Amino acid sequence: MAQIPNLDNAPLNLTSLRDQSQKELLNILKNIRGRKYEHGVELRYLSADPIQTECTKVVYLVREYFVYFVPRRAVVCEKILEEENFHHLLTIEEYPLYVLPVDEDVLSFELDLAYKECQVDGDTSSLWHIAKAIHKLEFSFGLIPNVRAKGKASVRVADILNRMQVEEPVNTSDMGMPEINTLILIDREVDMITPMLTQLTYEGLLDEFLHVNNGSVELDASIMGVQQQEGKKIKVPLNSSDKLFKEIRDLNFEVVGQVLRQKATSMKQDYTEMTTTNQSVSELKDFVKKLNSLPEITRHINLAQHLSTFTSKPSFLGRLDMEHTIVEAQSYDVCFEYIEEMIHKQEPLINVLRLLILFSITNSGLPKKNFDYLRREFLHSYGFEHMATLNNLEKAGLFKKQETKSNWFTIKRALQLVVEDADTSNPNDIAYVFSGYAPLSIRLVQQAVRSGWRPIEEILKLLPGPHSETKRELQLIVTDGRRSLVLVVFVGGVTFAEISALCFLSAQEGMAYDLIVGTTKTVGGHSLTETFIQSLG
Repeated sequence: MAQIPNLDNAPLNLTSLRDQSQKELLNILKNIRGRKYEHGVELRYLSADPIQTECTKVVYLVREYFVYFVPRRAVVCEKILEEENFHHLLTIEEYPLYVLPVDEDVLSFELDLAYKECQVDGDTSSLWHIAKAIHKLEFSFGLIPNVRAKGKASVRVADILNRMQVEEPVNTSDMGMPEINTLILIDREVDMITPMLTQLTYEGLLDEFLHVNNGSVELDASIMGVQQQEGKKIKVPLNSSDKLFKEIRDLNFEVVGQVLRQKATSMKQDYTEMTTTNQSVSELKDFVKKLNSLPEITRHINLAQHLSTFTSKPSFLGRLDMEHTIVEAQSYDVCFEYIEEMIHKQEPLINVLRLLILFSITNSGLPKKNFDYLRREFLHSYGFEHMATLNNLEKAGLFKKQETKSNWFTIKRALQLVVEDADTSNPNDIAYVFSGYAPLSIRLVQQAVRSGWRPIEEILKLLPGPHSETKRELQLIVTDGRRSLVLVVFVGGVTFAEISALCFLSAQEGMAYDLIVGTTKTVGGHSLTETFIQSLG
């Protein structure tokens, strides 16, 4: 199976972006003085260990060093090199890789720490990078005529993008009709509730328990049935090149086992028919084609079985119930006592912090007495070195004292975020991705593409940060039968469950748009919370 996703079915010509980035990298390598391989370069860290390689020639670079910053030179880094007296030994350049297509409908800007840097460190340099990435897309696909932004950072990105168009304009007369009709920018700050909840799609759960990283998971070979490599870790790629994964990645996990069972049963029936009846050559050919999908079926049966060892635990089911109780915002004392008990039992740090953040946000902070008590108990259980962690969360507004009455109840009711008896098998609403909770961020996107944000103006004001809507040029109507394309950019990261919800929206009958996702990084509650963890000393 391909490690790199196939982009042939992407709604944009993302292959051209990938080819351009590869070409730029090859040009960098060609411009470095000295003999190199014509068809590729193997890069290694220099260490005392013997080099294991099939290459017939090994070159040690000991006198001349080249440092390439991706995507842009960093003044701070160069300053450190100067202070350490290394700067004069280096040739410093940059490799402008601003956009990375990680799948046929997902673009990543690979800014892992953007949210924490903006919210805690006050470093907004990532916003320039996001605007630059979008502007680079515009040079390939045309000036985006409509821009909507919600949240402080998103509005700032929209402003920077407009300034870039003034300073380095996209020539609209030469480009023809823009391929992207609308850009929607959403701050992660606007909806920190969604990433704190446990994702319940197949891909989302893989991320929750195995931590998807750059389109793959790493796990023990024995889990995947590779007995000869027992005790070793193997990487399992997860992208749309795997046809079965493409089919099941966005399904609620409750349904996945049933789908896999049906495919395995069908394969078994075909095998039985082939061995017990006379088959024509064309029928044998069809059966061999089906056999090609057997490794994919086996792979996902193994993965689903492994996930089931987590999802069948009473502790997992209890946590899901508590998450829904917190989101429904009707049993404060029950939620408080549950989190208190987790802290006293010293349950995994990340799990406690996620519920603590969820509890604090839905209540607009905790009353001073409760805040001080949980803070004190947390430090007693996990160590006073985590004062910095709690300070980071407080600075980001994720765990704080209550200053105003919560407006969460009004927001969830107005946007219909809690859906009773959500159908996970034949979903009719995006709430299926969390088995009854519709991601706030995706409700905002849904509203934006259906009727704009004007009808929910008052609700938008209750959410963090300003919002803006800009028309940058006259809108052109698509007349060749294609649906218009909307680029949804998440400033601070997007979860796999949110991507699944967007795919569900895009596939709905009557939907006038194809949706493509841009993000600083694909994140989960675990990886996002981890960025705030800091130990003193």
